[in-house]
Amino acid sequence: MSPQPISARQRLIQSALELFTTQGVSATTTRQIAEKAEVNEVTLFRNFGNKHGLLLAVLEESAAFKNLGESLVRRATPPGNVYQALKDYASESLHALERVPEFVRSVVGEADQFPTENRRALGRGLTEANRYVAQYLATVIQQGDLNTYLPAEKLASLLNGMILGYAVIEFTSEFHELWENRDDFLENLVELFLHGAMSPAPELTTEALPRSIITREVADLPAGLVHEILRQARKLGIKDYALAYTLFGAGLSPTEIVNLQRSHQINDNHGHFLQITTPGCIRQVPVNQWILGKRYGSYTNNPLIKWLKSRKDSHPEMFLDEAGKPISESELFGHWQAWTEGLLTPQGKSPEIAQAQHTWCVEMLMRGMSLDNLSILTGCDRTQLQPYARRAREKAALEQATRLDHKPA
Repeated sequence: MSPQPISARQRLIQSALELFTTQGVSATTTRQIAEKAEVNEVTLFRNFGNKHGLLLAVLEESAAFKNLGESLVRRATPPGNVYQALKDYASESLHALERVPEFVRSVVGEADQFPTENRRALGRGLTEANRYVAQYLATVIQQGDLNTYLPAEKLASLLNGMILGYAVIEFTSEFHELWENRDDFLENLVELFLHGAMSPAPELTTEALPRSIITREVADLPAGLVHEILRQARKLGIKDYALAYTLFGAGLSPTEIVNLQRSHQINDNHGHFLQITTPGCIRQVPVNQWILGKRYGSYTNNPLIKWLKSRKDSHPEMFLDEAGKPISESELFGHWQAWTEGLLTPQGKSPEIAQAQHTWCVEMLMRGMSLDNLSILTGCDRTQLQPYARRAREKAALEQATRLDHKPA
């Protein structure tokens, strides 16, 4: 069966897009478009009225952005890796724009000369692209893969606006130093988007999000509650006690704890350290013998060391489950729930495992550690640690006020 013939209208739209892409809208004449489409110029006027009417059809009937958005929505179920999905979408969007650089330059530079209906069509096209991205974001938010304080539609607008802004700058300027290259832009775009407008759900930490602490509000736990959690863990056995001690004594995330190996421990009479390996970063973290004013053993004899000495197996992992297999994050959360059953924070909520890390960071700053040194230990930058600094200052102010209240006038 022979293929269906392409109509004159379709040929005109395709020819217009190709010419707009190669030489811009203003430089393209209706005669050139008609000749390329192999039709009479009168046919162009009869179908579209004029060149701007044809541009309107090009804007409204191009499916490039719609297809990109639809592809992103399909990746939402099952959710998969949100970081990678957003990066792929941004990359594919840029590829689509890079295929028509002259068209983008022309539309941006000459839009003020277009009739209102053309500008509205451009707006509708962007809105349609935005709708699909917002649908994807709404799905992953609803599934609990992301927490956000902005509506999905606003997040989609931010993402698409930054992608379009990058394309406009790249197509209209040279020798700028805003980013090293396209990949540098994409990496930083998704990092900024995920860490700024959004934050991962507290119980989800993925390899795609390299920094272990991503927070907006610091919710450290009071000393009495921390000591009670450790006491409850001790009652449940030596492994539980070691896990709780590592959470509060080293400030590690659940992901970092389940990835620990026996060989990652370093200890002597002068200190006890754990080596943490994350993508692009290897660092050491101290295991504190003092936790919120109470001592839990020494550098050579504490709950973690006792657990490791009690082991009779040869598995390299630091923590194992009841079946002798490496402990998983979900199993660690189960242990946390057992330790905190019936306990409430000052806000009347059940303690969350992420709060152990918050508590450690605030305690280190309260003891006098600088933000730069805390950045080295946590692998986070100073900006990410600012909420902990604010919370440490708040606690220091409260402690000072309490001390002053005990002094006679």
